[in-house]
Amino acid sequence: MADQTRFDKVLTQCKQIGQEHLLAFYAQLDAQQQDALLEQIEKLDFKHIPAWVEQYVKKDGMLAIPTSFEPAPSYPAQPKTAEQKDTYRKAHQLGETLLRQGKAAGFVVAGGQGTRLGFDGPKGNYPTSPIKKKTLFTIFAESILAASKKYNVDIPWYVMTSPLNYQATVDSFEKANYFGLKKSNVVIFIQGTMPNFAFDGTIFMADKGTLATSPDGHGGSLKALADSGALADMKKRGIEYLSYWQVDNPLVHVLDPLFIGLHAMDGAQMSSKALLKAGPLEKVGNFCLVDGKVTVIEYSDLPDEQAHRTNADGSLVFELGSIGIHMISVSFIETLNAGGGFALPFHKAIKKIPHIDAKGNPVSPDKPNGVKLETFVFDALPMAKKSIILETLRSEEFAPVKNATGVDSAEVTYQMMIDRAACWLEAAGVQVPRKADGRPDCVLEMAPSFALFKDDVQSKASSVSTIRSGDSVYLE
Repeated sequence: MADQTRFDKVLTQCKQIGQEHLLAFYAQLDAQQQDALLEQIEKLDFKHIPAWVEQYVKKDGMLAIPTSFEPAPSYPAQPKTAEQKDTYRKAHQLGETLLRQGKAAGFVVAGGQGTRLGFDGPKGNYPTSPIKKKTLFTIFAESILAASKKYNVDIPWYVMTSPLNYQATVDSFEKANYFGLKKSNVVIFIQGTMPNFAFDGTIFMADKGTLATSPDGHGGSLKALADSGALADMKKRGIEYLSYWQVDNPLVHVLDPLFIGLHAMDGAQMSSKALLKAGPLEKVGNFCLVDGKVTVIEYSDLPDEQAHRTNADGSLVFELGSIGIHMISVSFIETLNAGGGFALPFHKAIKKIPHIDAKGNPVSPDKPNGVKLETFVFDALPMAKKSIILETLRSEEFAPVKNATGVDSAEVTYQMMIDRAACWLEAAGVQVPRKADGRPDCVLEMAPSFALFKDDVQSKASSVSTIRSGDSVYLE
């Protein structure tokens, strides 16, 4: 048996919060399994678990919706006045300067599996591009590599995985030789986890020596950056700005000089990109202003009458949708983690959770039987002293791969990648054959090495051969 004193201490802690069943099968484990179980339990937040159980598990756990809120201000996708044009020009220049100085890095949260896509493995390994079938990780890596060459600087890339897909992610990076990036500039780390609870507040056991846990959500990234050593790595490198995105969006501009520059010029701590919503009930969070602070209210929490409110011109009052693209100052992450007590509010999800029963028998529930708790990164926005929002265009920067078919599916993303490439080529004077319905009558794929932004195409337009109907054209 592992150290008796250690066991007694852990048992006492478990009893104090009503979770002593976690050690019910301890004597049946070998020494190595015992040590592993004690280590898992010791990492539990004994101080806060009772309050979490009362607030989120036994009660509805719903976050209180503010009684008073208004639409959040934003920078438009395109400047509308001479003053805005000047601001955007200066911001873009500043963003490029900060990139050249090595002050910015990329950060993707990549804890998801490809299950909903019918794909076995990390979602980042899902083949997405129209012709070369590049994976999401490949597209992001090539974008960072192209930006590194453009600004003559090594740009670090931080990749957060879940415990489940960490090793598979590392293996894929190793196999691809880090997609041309220097291994020393890619930092892969694991997000935190939360125990899974039965409705009565007891923590489920996955087996006799393992707690049932799940990743703590993309909000856990802000704590994991500190816990993993990634934050210390950024400080050592002189990184001041972190460009955050989620792994399922291949159209994202991973390092946008304009966004970086506006964020820095305004002295913001955490900023966001937003879309104009496709409709009042689109399933994206709503950017609002609560007590002067930028706040995201989930689509499911925004009252219908507010969601449908319109301005005099017919536009939605709450028209800005959250799409999981942020700019975060490293100093803000540091401040949040100072003292070690930082925590975002939890969101409750009622799920089917496999576990073992009191006799150690496996249980595979056929209906929801417990609660998973996760945090959302946008809940850190109200904690920022200053936060800006930059509108972006759906066709330019948002094509999430979430489902096998239908809305936000791989087939929609495939078409949007072709559509954006066609738009960029035509803006540079290249003719693109189109069908009667206006869609490109060809398959196009534009590598990041060819262009990171629409303006990059102009200097290369003359090198593009004539594109004919039915052609498949890969540009690099």
